[in-house]
Amino acid sequence: MSSRAGLRFFQSARFSRAFTKKPLGRRYRTADATAAPTEGIVQRLWNSPVGVKTVHFWAPVMKWSIVLAGISDFARPAESLSLTQNVALTATGVIWTRWCFVIKPRNLLLAAVNFFLGCVGVTQVIRILTHQQSQEAASAGQIAEQDAKDIANTVKGIATDPEGAAQKAVK
Repeated sequence: MSSRAGLRFFQSARFSRAFTKKPLGRRYRTADATAAPTEGIVQRLWNSPVGVKTVHFWAPVMKWSIVLAGISDFARPAESLSLTQNVALTATGVIWTRWCFVIKPRNLLLAAVNFFLGCVGVTQVIRILTHQQSQEAASAGQIAEQDAKDIANTVKGIATDPEGAAQKAVK
């Protein structure tokens, strides 16, 4: 009877799974050796939590249009750009780039588009501020030129009519 019990052990499913099957490799380590991955790269992208059939894919794709519009604004003169709009684009890019790494599932495509949106916004803000500073410097120079002309006219008036200049000064 003991030999029959041993025979039954060797014929059992537990023994056959433990000793007769080849060990699984690191790549296909599963409970069932016949269940090798059958998904290709297209199916994995399709079934991914940030795949083609989700908003996590299409929102960044559509947001690239905002980045391209910002890049096309590089050709526009700086005086026709809006500082508040470009500050808002910069803030949006910076805030949402950080948020893309916090949310689950982590969306690297959305992080990339927001990073470039922030870069475009920073570039435009720098262009606008540089233009405004040059305008302020130019206006200060124009004021100085106008003051110099006024002083020159006053000196000419004093030289040509000293009595009339004295009477104007008294009034």
